[in-house]
Amino acid sequence: MALQPTLRPFIIAGTHDAPHTLDIFLDYVCPFSAKISLAIDSVLKPLFAPGGKYAGKVKIIFRQQVQPWHGSSTFVHEAGLAVARVAPEKFWAFSLALFKVQGEYFDIPTSSLTPSQIRDKLANLAGTVIGADKAPDVRDLLTNKTSPNGGVSVSDDLKYTIKFSRQNGIHVSPTVLWDGLVANEISSGWGEKDWSDFLANKVIV
Repeated sequence: MALQPTLRPFIIAGTHDAPHTLDIFLDYVCPFSAKISLAIDSVLKPLFAPGGKYAGKVKIIFRQQVQPWHGSSTFVHEAGLAVARVAPEKFWAFSLALFKVQGEYFDIPTSSLTPSQIRDKLANLAGTVIGADKAPDVRDLLTNKTSPNGGVSVSDDLKYTIKFSRQNGIHVSPTVLWDGLVANEISSGWGEKDWSDFLANKVIV
C-alpha cells in the first residue's frame, strides 16, 4: 500500500520493499489496539526481522485510526506523528509506551485537562522514550501555530492518515488489511498459532 514519505517510520516491521503488506489500523486509546500491539511486537516482528521465517516477504504498516468519539484520540496520534519526525527510529517504542499507559488518556482522565495540558503530558512521555533532551522538539511540534485555526506542525500528516482511513472505509480499530483487502478473520486476541496459520496460508512468495 502507498505510504507518504514522511510516514516511513510507520513501517514497523519488515522491509519497505517486502511484497506482502499488513496494514494495521490502530487507535492509541483503544484497548483492543493495545492488545494486538503486544502480538505485533512479540509474534510478528520476529517473523519479519532478518533471520525470521518471513524476512523480506512481509512488512507491517502502522495505520493511525483516529476515533473522534474519544476526545484525546487526535492528541495522542499527533504525538505519535511528532515522535516519528523527531526520533523516527523510536516511533514503535513510543507507540508501545503509549499503549501501556493509554488509560491515562481515556475520556474521564482527560476530561478536566486542556488540549495544551494533554499535549504537554504526551511530550513528557515521549521524553522517557526518546530522551528528555528531545522532548522539547516534540512539544514544539505539538504547539498551536500562530494562525487561529491552523493546527499544529504535524496536522498535515494527521490529515493524510485520516483521509487514508476514510477512503478505505475503515471504521473500527483494530482493522487489518492483507495486501490491501480487509482480513475480517484477524482478531486482537490472536496468538502465535493463529498468526502462524494465517501467514502460512497467505504468503505466496
